[in-house]
Amino acid sequence: MPVNISPLSSEQLLPVRGIALGTAEAGIKRIGRKDLLVIKLVENTQVAGVFTQNRFCAAPVTVAKLHLAEPLPICALVINTGNANAGTGQSGIAHAHATCSALAELIGCQAQQILPFSTGVIMEPLPVEKIIAGLPKAVADLSPDNWFAAAQAIMTTDTVPKGVSRQIQLNGATITITGIAKGSGMIRPNMATMLGYIATDAAITHPLLNDLVHHAADQSFNRITVDGDTSTNDALILMATGQAKHNPITTSADPGFAALQAAITEVAVLLAQMIVRDGEGATKFITVQVENGKTEEECKKVAYAIAHSPLIKTACFASDPNLGRILAAIGYAGIEALDVTRLELYLGDVLVAEHGGRAASYREEEGQRIMQAPEITIRVKLNRGNATTTLWTCDLSYDYVKINADYRS
Repeated sequence: MPVNISPLSSEQLLPVRGIALGTAEAGIKRIGRKDLLVIKLVENTQVAGVFTQNRFCAAPVTVAKLHLAEPLPICALVINTGNANAGTGQSGIAHAHATCSALAELIGCQAQQILPFSTGVIMEPLPVEKIIAGLPKAVADLSPDNWFAAAQAIMTTDTVPKGVSRQIQLNGATITITGIAKGSGMIRPNMATMLGYIATDAAITHPLLNDLVHHAADQSFNRITVDGDTSTNDALILMATGQAKHNPITTSADPGFAALQAAITEVAVLLAQMIVRDGEGATKFITVQVENGKTEEECKKVAYAIAHSPLIKTACFASDPNLGRILAAIGYAGIEALDVTRLELYLGDVLVAEHGGRAASYREEEGQRIMQAPEITIRVKLNRGNATTTLWTCDLSYDYVKINADYRS
């Protein structure tokens, strides 16, 4: 079960003016579940995205990046689950193009104005005929109120749909931001099997929107890890329809830019944390905070060494305060000239290590109390500078192995 995620309802996801969503059951992997999503955009919607840095990126990632680079505005997105269309060579590229062409014909635009996305099993041929056959149903289902159904349609091993809405006041207008995401395993986005789609009705120029999506990704999806595996299909797409009645944001100095950036980033952070809370087999949500480093990069090295350690993750699952595993991870993180005698390690608010060893004040029962909670904070003070970073991960349980052993069956 996911860690401290409240059940999502359709009423919680607010419509965004200029966005319509439609789902269908195309039978891509299983019969009787939503596995196809179309997101249709009002004319002149600004679209920006960041994608996986995996060199074996999926065919739809390649095609989506090509289409985003075209001068034509994006008209729609098409997303399928059950098949990643990754590791499929030139036939995969052709299938992604065929999907775009089929949707373009249905909604009356050019194929280059469609962005395709896929998620699921890698190295399996995309059943493009099933997707094309399902597209008319998805188009017929288009509605501004379909965000909840859309969140369900993009799930793979997710146990719950993931979505967030926020509203802010901007230049006297109410601005809506709604986002959905999928992801549960094969998670260390390194973007810039996770997909995220965030839409707003704010009016903003494309260069600023591009800045916003990179900032949001860096503060959210690039700070999570479930198992350290960067998927072939990761993408985060940000859409701004411009349908809210306010003066367009044209520079970062414009009134309202900071508020819009903060709200979009908040939505991205909450979605990213939901992915970790729903990590495959997760029973603990873990915050890793590294403080007082020389640079943010060295703080990240320490944080990821802790978050990726199977020994630490299994200790968290067992509620075992095995502190030596954390110290070992810090020690092999690759921090040059690290003085371990100056370092402090905390579990929650409890100081557990200092001066190169166990803190004199530490008691085992205090460590067990912290580790038994569903949410754990591991805090490291390097005490060699002013940089800091925070990332989120989860424990590693028996169920993670079971889920991934059964994934293709």
